[in-house]
Amino acid sequence: MLVFDAHLDLSMNAMEWNRDLRLPLAELNAREYGMTDKPDRAKATVSFPEMHKGNIALAVGTLIARYVKPDSEIPGWFSQEQAWAQIQGQLAWYKTMENTGHLKPILNQKDLIEHILHWEKDKSPIGYVLSLEGADSIIDVHHLEKLHAQGLRAIGLSHYGPGVHAFGTDSEGDLPQKGKDLLKKIEELGIILDVTHLSDKCFYQALDIFNGTVWASHHLCRSLSPHNRQLSDEMIGLLLERDAVIGMALDAWMVVPGWVRGESTPESMGVNIDSVINHVHHIAELAGSTKNIMIGSDLDGAFGTEQTPIEIQSIANLQNFIPALAKRGFSESDIEGIMWQNGVNFLKKNLK
Repeated sequence: MLVFDAHLDLSMNAMEWNRDLRLPLAELNAREYGMTDKPDRAKATVSFPEMHKGNIALAVGTLIARYVKPDSEIPGWFSQEQAWAQIQGQLAWYKTMENTGHLKPILNQKDLIEHILHWEKDKSPIGYVLSLEGADSIIDVHHLEKLHAQGLRAIGLSHYGPGVHAFGTDSEGDLPQKGKDLLKKIEELGIILDVTHLSDKCFYQALDIFNGTVWASHHLCRSLSPHNRQLSDEMIGLLLERDAVIGMALDAWMVVPGWVRGESTPESMGVNIDSVINHVHHIAELAGSTKNIMIGSDLDGAFGTEQTPIEIQSIANLQNFIPALAKRGFSESDIEGIMWQNGVNFLKKNLK
C-alpha cells in the first residue's frame, strides 16, 4: 500500500548526523558502528532505498534549528542568524537531492496529484512537502516570506523548551507578541500551522487567534501516555473541529507511560505496533471515524531502533501497520485513509 509519512527529519539526518540517505540502510548503519557521539548511532531506520521498499511515496521533510542561550541544556544555535543559516544549509541539501533525482518538491495541489499518478507508474522520485519544525530561525516575517518562496508549506512555532515565537515541550508561558505576529503572516501566506510541540497555553492561544489551516504532524494521546508532549482529549477535540489531521508518532517514550530514557527498551516496555494502534483507536473513538488520522512517524528524529516499536527496524516496516490495523477491526478504507489517503486529501484541499 502507498504510504504518506507526515514527519521525517531528513535534512537533519543528512547534515547533522552526516548520513548519506542514498545508501542502503545496512551500509549507512555499518558506517556508524562504534560511534558514540549520539545514542542512535548505527540504529538508523530511514534511507531512500528503504523508503522505496516501503512504498513511501510522499513525506513531510523538515528543516530544524533551535535558538538557545549559551547556558541551555537543550542543544541549539546561539543566535537566530546561525539558526537561519543552518536551515538554509538543510534546504540546500533538499535542493541537491532534487537535482540528483531522489526527491521531488510538492508545492501545490497540481504537484501533489501529478506526483501520486507518476509514483504509481515509476515509484520515483520520493515527493516531499517542506516543513519547518520550530520557528526560532525566522528572524522576522520577511524571512518567513523568503522561506515560503523557497518552498515552505508547513511550520511549527516551537520545539523543545522556550522558543522565540512560542513555548514548546517541557516549558510553559503565554504566546509572545512575536508569535502572534508570525501567526498572522503564516495565515496570510496560506502555510499550514503545525501545533506539534506547542505548550498547552500556546496551543490554545494560537488556535484562538489563527484562522488558517492546522494539523498535528506527529503526536499521540495524553490520556494513554501522560506528558505535556501529548495531546489531551480537549486538544484533540479542538483539532477535530478544525478538520485537522493528526499523525501517529513512533517514538517509544511517547507511546507508553513510564519510559525512562537510556534505560527502557521497546522489549522491556512491550512497545509494539499494537501499542501505537491504541492511540489510533482512541482518536477514532473521539472523532467517530478514522478520517483525521495519519502516520507522522518521526523515525530517526534523534532516536533509532533503541526507541521504536519492536516491529519497526526500518521505515519500510510501516507496511506492518496494515495487517495490525486489520487485526484490530479497522476496515480496508480506514487503513487506506490512515496510511496515506487522509493526509493526501488534507493536502489536496489545503495546498494552494
